[in-house]
Amino acid sequence: MRLRNYWDLITIIFLSIILDLVIFYAPESLIRKVLGLGFVLFFPGYVFITALFPNRRELDNLERLALSFGLSIAIVPLIGLALNYTPWGIRLMPILVSLTVFNIVFSSIAIYRRMRAFEPWIPWINIERLKEELEWEQSSQLDKALTIILIIAILTSIGALAYVITHPKPGEAFTEFYILGPEGKAAGYPTKLTVGENATIIIGIANHEHRNVTYYVEIWLVNLTYDTKTNTTHIYEMYPMSGWFNITLPNVPVNIEGNWTPQFEKNYTFRIDKPGRWQLWFLLFKDSPPKLPPAPPDGNYARTDARNLILKAINGTIQSLKLNIEVTR
Repeated sequence: MRLRNYWDLITIIFLSIILDLVIFYAPESLIRKVLGLGFVLFFPGYVFITALFPNRRELDNLERLALSFGLSIAIVPLIGLALNYTPWGIRLMPILVSLTVFNIVFSSIAIYRRMRAFEPWIPWINIERLKEELEWEQSSQLDKALTIILIIAILTSIGALAYVITHPKPGEAFTEFYILGPEGKAAGYPTKLTVGENATIIIGIANHEHRNVTYYVEIWLVNLTYDTKTNTTHIYEMYPMSGWFNITLPNVPVNIEGNWTPQFEKNYTFRIDKPGRWQLWFLLFKDSPPKLPPAPPDGNYARTDARNLILKAINGTIQSLKLNIEVTR
């Protein structure tokens, strides 16, 4: 067995394993992006078509090249579809392992079939063989020009695809803003209190805005009703609560593979000194807080322009959270 006769298949096995190691130890490197292109768009189809057609006369080089790309585009989604019905799901590690196993298994089959072939196809690329493949000497000047244009178009398309993949458009910019119960879960919120009773929740923020952001959090105690007939919100009372704060957070990438971890969380303890049905509003502002009108003598901002903050929060213009609380004596 001469290894040089199987250099292409051995190279694919080697590069697949190298890509696995690069993803584990240097996930942000350029090598990952370059190898990843071949790993997804070429390797699976190439080893599959080579295993199916080991003899030279079964397909010519251009047909093998075209089928390698085409079958890769078909095989990879099928593997993803199969993974979707497994406990592992469509995630990076299952896809990486599945494609690596696929490449190794079909490369091994292709090596075995090439060994048994009467006239094995072994890819050796040189100028003379390329001319023969393209029937260059027998072609007219027009055919030669069209062939050159086609080759340039293919290389340009591959280059454009490589650029798009290696320079992906940044994902959507957004901010996680949430409140949790005192146990750190999305449950157990203090929704029924007595006058003057202390209650605690957790306020959380995570920055995915692709830049450093200074966040300002305002907390308002609001008494309002909504008239469904006229689609009108009536705000009767609106009091600022203690505990307003600001925090500057760096951008953190969205991690869809590992376990979710908080970036910033703050315990917030409050109490309400008047009975009734209240809404505790948490308003989130980026970079700078809004200007507030002068404080009314009784502290009730419902009859000032500050009421627009709650109206904007209700219609979604301001990022906000709301906690309904019933306070009894």
